[in-house]
Amino acid sequence: MVLRPGAGGSEVLLIERAKKDGDPWSGHMAFPGGRQEPGDPDARFTAERETREEVGLDLRGAEHLGRLDDLEGRHAGRPAGLVISAFVYHVPEAPPLVVQTAEVQSAFWVPVALLAEPARHVDYRMRHELGFFGMPGIKVGDAEGHVVWGLTYRFLESFLGLLGRPLPDRWSPVLEATR
Repeated sequence: MVLRPGAGGSEVLLIERAKKDGDPWSGHMAFPGGRQEPGDPDARFTAERETREEVGLDLRGAEHLGRLDDLEGRHAGRPAGLVISAFVYHVPEAPPLVVQTAEVQSAFWVPVALLAEPARHVDYRMRHELGFFGMPGIKVGDAEGHVVWGLTYRFLESFLGLLGRPLPDRWSPVLEATR
């Protein structure tokens, strides 16, 4: 999670993942990041490397604010136990973002205050083999697909809770059978 100062307060960096067949996170909104490679000494190094590779933002000189609690990723057809770590950084001035990999469709800054606007809170319908789940989400862009949900939502929920600005409790996923 990368923060920068903006005209109306802090902004958070989000990416839209590229659409790719076979990728369970295809097209989702997320923070920059990716899998730890064998040469990476730790998860923090991985987060910094992936951010640099995906959007051209070098975090090695940025202020490291801390680490959010790790979350376990769950997805149908994937093995359990995938641990996702989120490190929080502050950059006083961010250079222009440059999407540098086919894994990312776009990257943009979102005002943190926007995340709390009730009109932006939506139910995201996630397809499941049994039907659809309604999950809490936050619309962060103009495009219909620019909805933060799932792991990224959970990390934002944790972060905003730490700031004393909790998101409304909307965790009651309901399965709707496919007809």
